[in-house]
Amino acid sequence: MKLLRADRRRPDVDPGEVALHARDVRFDWTDTPLHWMPAEPVASHLINALNLLLPEGERMFCATYAEALAFVRDEKLREAMHGFIGQESMHAETHDKVLLEVLAANGIDPGPYVRQAEYLFRKTLAPALPDGVAYRQVLVERLAVIACLEHFFAYLGDWVLNADLEKFDADPRVVDLFRWHGAEEVEHRHVAHDVALYFGVGYLRRAAVMTIVFPMFLVLVGRGTKFLVHQDPALPDLGYARLIPRIFGAMWRGALPSVPSLVRSAASTFVPGYNPESVGSTGQAIAYLAKSPAAQGVAS
Repeated sequence: MKLLRADRRRPDVDPGEVALHARDVRFDWTDTPLHWMPAEPVASHLINALNLLLPEGERMFCATYAEALAFVRDEKLREAMHGFIGQESMHAETHDKVLLEVLAANGIDPGPYVRQAEYLFRKTLAPALPDGVAYRQVLVERLAVIACLEHFFAYLGDWVLNADLEKFDADPRVVDLFRWHGAEEVEHRHVAHDVALYFGVGYLRRAAVMTIVFPMFLVLVGRGTKFLVHQDPALPDLGYARLIPRIFGAMWRGALPSVPSLVRSAASTFVPGYNPESVGSTGQAIAYLAKSPAAQGVAS
């Protein structure tokens, strides 16, 4: 199958307000290689690590928004939240299939790491509390965490839409998976920010939460990468001391986002008046979704 390139020319025409909706994507994971960038096995595993984290995280997003809807009276925002929930639910379902049909098929047992992700997102970030002041405060904190994570997902979506993964002979199905997902993250990047603002998440709370979320996100992805490398018989069992330089090498070659770009992205949220509309191009995202095989219902 010919690899579908993202259009790296950002469209100048703003498509305007976009009605969010879930797309019924289809993927055929038959014989998908574990090292889907053959010359970049560590980079392949780092991006694969998102398949371990995303399903549980996105289920927490959906559950939190379902709870938050009871407090939202703004119909326009409610509509955007419903569209967000539909897209995130499809993301979780699709990445779950990758766990079963790609990682497990290649001898990787995702269970131990997935159970940690379940505990983090179901217990730590979404504790069961009776209705009251404490419940409302925890709900607002969860919405603030989601807004920070969604900033990074939009950043990563913009990166994958523009990264030249073709030069690494990347498997077209995996590339389409992450570009479809990334395009939808760019498409709905404003929703989590708008919801957080609606619930009173101001500058200081956003900055405090981002200070925690940014390193936590990097640590979780790093742990996921090490977990996958440890189970990969084709690679040496690398400790962090040897794994991190390999990750930096993949960043330098363009197979992963660079550290400076990650830091700049996180720092942008500390600017007063921050708005996620500056992250990525809606026009580019819509253009990719219009030609993505999976988003068009064709098994890629």
